[in-house]
Amino acid sequence: MDEMEEELKCPVCGSFYREPIILPCSHNICLACARNILVQTPDAESPQSSRASGSGVSDYDYLDLDKMSLYSEADSGYGSYGGFVSAPTTPCQKSPNGVRVFPPTVPQPQQQHLLPHPGSLTPIPRNSCITCPQCHRSLILDDRGLRGFPKNRVLEGVVDRYQQSKAAALKCQLCEKSPKEATVMCEQCDVFYCDPCRLRCHPPRGPLAKHRLVPPAQGRISRRASPRKISTCTEHELENLSMYCVQCKMPVCYQCLEEGKHGTHEVKALGAMWKLHKGQLSQALNGLSDRATEAKEFLVQLKNMVQHIQENGVEFEACLVAQCDALIDALNRRKAQLLSQVNKEHEHKLKVVRDQISHCTVKLRQTTGLMEYCLEVIKENDPSGFLQISDALIRRVHMTESQWGKGTLTPRMTSDFDLTLDSGPLLQTIHQLDFVQMKVPAAPMLQLEECCTQNNSATLSWKQPPLSTITVEGYILELDDGNGGPFREVYVGTETICTVDGLHFNSTYKSRVKAFNASGVGQYSKTLIMQTSESTLSLISFFLLFSLSFTVSFSCESSSIAKLSLACGLRSLKAIQYKFNLLAWFTFDPASAHPDIIFSNDNLTVTCNSYDDRVVLGNTAFSRGVHYWEMTVDRYDNHPDPAFGIARSDVLKDVMLGKDDKAWAMYVDNNRSWFMHNNSHTNRTDGGITKGATIGVLLDFTRGILIFLVNDEQQGPVAFEGLEGAYYPAISLNRNVQVTLHTGLPIPDFYTPGEADPTGSVC
Repeated sequence: MDEMEEELKCPVCGSFYREPIILPCSHNICLACARNILVQTPDAESPQSSRASGSGVSDYDYLDLDKMSLYSEADSGYGSYGGFVSAPTTPCQKSPNGVRVFPPTVPQPQQQHLLPHPGSLTPIPRNSCITCPQCHRSLILDDRGLRGFPKNRVLEGVVDRYQQSKAAALKCQLCEKSPKEATVMCEQCDVFYCDPCRLRCHPPRGPLAKHRLVPPAQGRISRRASPRKISTCTEHELENLSMYCVQCKMPVCYQCLEEGKHGTHEVKALGAMWKLHKGQLSQALNGLSDRATEAKEFLVQLKNMVQHIQENGVEFEACLVAQCDALIDALNRRKAQLLSQVNKEHEHKLKVVRDQISHCTVKLRQTTGLMEYCLEVIKENDPSGFLQISDALIRRVHMTESQWGKGTLTPRMTSDFDLTLDSGPLLQTIHQLDFVQMKVPAAPMLQLEECCTQNNSATLSWKQPPLSTITVEGYILELDDGNGGPFREVYVGTETICTVDGLHFNSTYKSRVKAFNASGVGQYSKTLIMQTSESTLSLISFFLLFSLSFTVSFSCESSSIAKLSLACGLRSLKAIQYKFNLLAWFTFDPASAHPDIIFSNDNLTVTCNSYDDRVVLGNTAFSRGVHYWEMTVDRYDNHPDPAFGIARSDVLKDVMLGKDDKAWAMYVDNNRSWFMHNNSHTNRTDGGITKGATIGVLLDFTRGILIFLVNDEQQGPVAFEGLEGAYYPAISLNRNVQVTLHTGLPIPDFYTPGEADPTGSVC
């Protein structure tokens, strides 16, 4: 109830409304305050068309009246008409709400004889203008003055009941001795209860559980609700308001209708419109109540955030201290390791120098002894004895002298420590130590206009939300298995567009993408559902179902519409497939090919720069349906034996196709051909190839077989059977061969899918 108080106060005086009137802009104002803010306008500038009263002013009138607004937040405190030099000015004052209030006009001396008696109200001057203190729209009053505005009796009654509810506290009606203050009121029992009496006399169970308990103030208002009053017309005071003008949006009486003012307007019964508008207001209040509930929950959320911020601040400070302490501990450990390294170097230097001192001391002692011995020998006077040992002594002296040669008297170790601590990068890192936004990226947005499928490939494109500022290090693209299975990762990287090849034909795939950075992985984007192209067999089945009695319309890529009457013949179906591009188109794949392969003609023509066989695959894998493609031999020198067929994605690329267990191929020279798989050669067949020859490959997953053709004729029997899984078109060749790929071809006329003779040859 306290929140409603601001709705019950006048914007001019700031007090509760007293005799409120309704302005044409739907705002309310006290009658006395309305008199205070009136301003008189010049007679010459008051055309009848711009006069306004409580009878209603259209929105178009406000456009003109706004130009004459007397209120401005930046005015000098005087209300006057701009542009009218002769217009009288009236000093104004400020109301408690900041609205400018004009005191009653003091009449001129020559007008003293027009003053009313002391007990009567001051008359409203002619051509008076009033400005709404809330929306600042201005309007000129007519001859009725303020009496032309309707009184807001509903607001007046609400103010009266609200003031009565605030007058005294409500007491419990069931307390025996001293009544306590009531806490609730039961609308069904019409009794005020305190908490003890409510628990004792009105328990929330049984039949009483359905009663509605409201606060005492609200109960007093509903209890003192005034009975329905009969209102009278402001223009015809003796007539009751009984109708409602829909166009003017105001109650009217029968005399208003008879006089013709509202005679041509649509009118409805006052009671019916009263109930209708009450229902509309109640319905609008339901929506506003929901928003108010959401606002209360939001405020609770904000208050909880304050507590969480305080708790997280303390936790973050502790975490920061722990991280810095960990860095200091790591630095201390590294310091100990470096000191240990210095100590080891110190000990090593001392050991080397000490060893050299010991070695030199021993050698010097030996040299000194030899010198003393030689001196004593020289003193001897026996020539023959001297000559017997002189040669040996001379050699010893020279040998000892040579031992003191170069490097012997040079220190083996310097006294300087050749260690320099490289602390620059660490200091720079410490100076750059700062906080980062520990947030994961937002969910990427799929760019639907760039996402598409072609054959059994799907291209997806995405981007980060436009207002996201979080760093993204990469993206993860996931697809399911096309059959409602679990998602699997198909791409991880920094690109925002990806093409996934090797999908199943005629399958529905779900795709999604998410971003990641050092903080973690973000949310998934919205799931995109993509449909791959139809396979050959499913299209044939579709046409067969409708070929007997229907005319089917097809839309070509050029958007032209062609109506075709389908016959039951299979040859017509193949022609339709070819005409409307219902078969798969693909090229050779440079990304997976051996580096020696040379591409041209938009990756449709390949050759090789090596004399050894090298393998190249198509860029599309097949796993369902029936598919046929051809390759023409553009160059054929020195009778090489290229191989044609299918392979897995991990086939060996530097040997002939069919040498390992990942390929199924036919290799052919100028005279004959063989089928080869896992280095096993079978079914030698006469008939080779030359320049201009055409090799066809027919892959039928409905029967799991592979067939080869040379110059539109089947080459040998069915080459391979029991094929399942995904296979890529493949070829191996060397520098003596060049071939060109042709795709999107219809099935050869001789072949009927699903039919074969008992020997395995094709009908």
